[in-house]
Amino acid sequence: MALRTKLGRVLITGAGGRVASAFRQLAGERYSFRLADKEIGLLAHLRPDDQALAFDITDIQACRAACANIDTVLHLAADPSPKAEFRSSLMNNNILGTFNMFRAAKDAGCRRVVFASCAQAVEGYPLSYQVRTGDAPRPKNMYGASKAFGEGIAAYFAYQEGISALTVRIANCTSLETGKQITARDMSSFLSHRDAADLLDRCIRIDDVQYAVVHGISNNRYKRLSLEETSRLLDYHPKDDAFTLLGFI
Repeated sequence: MALRTKLGRVLITGAGGRVASAFRQLAGERYSFRLADKEIGLLAHLRPDDQALAFDITDIQACRAACANIDTVLHLAADPSPKAEFRSSLMNNNILGTFNMFRAAKDAGCRRVVFASCAQAVEGYPLSYQVRTGDAPRPKNMYGASKAFGEGIAAYFAYQEGISALTVRIANCTSLETGKQITARDMSSFLSHRDAADLLDRCIRIDDVQYAVVHGISNNRYKRLSLEETSRLLDYHPKDDAFTLLGFI
């Protein structure tokens, strides 16, 4: 894995969310950030050189302004609910918004977009099957379908318009608490905050990738998503294991 040592400004959309906050806390010292969200009030722990921006991803002009003078876009903004309604939310936030960010990033001359897809894009595969990065999307709900569509947008802009794009199928990014009810499936798709930050850091810094799908899970004893291709591409070797953290030695 060849890593860039000279990094430009990074735009994070959905910067007030859980994944963005973990990334900023654990890997943020390396970067200069423009932090964008619907509400600036969601953005906590700003550093003196962080630029905060309120914007709406359904507004293409707002997306263009957000991408100006940006090197890499970390696109995390979306409606994250598996129960979200398609017409009232997913169509605008997860599909139109993703297109807008790629269109704006390409037109602004950004080097790369790292797009947060989701394990829900492939949740339709049987639980007995370990999904690989080369497997076609198989969503189980419309939220997953919206993320699968986003993967297609990323591939189009990478191969047809020439911008580098990495799609990250983020799984169950959460913190584990002893005594909290959690299923075996949830444990097999667990992604710790520090592993998520490390993975996104590597997605931003890797050189010479036109397009790739990578999997965002920790080093769980049983893995819903295969890490073989992701580890080989990014030299990503996550530290945490849900089964160990919950005492299943």
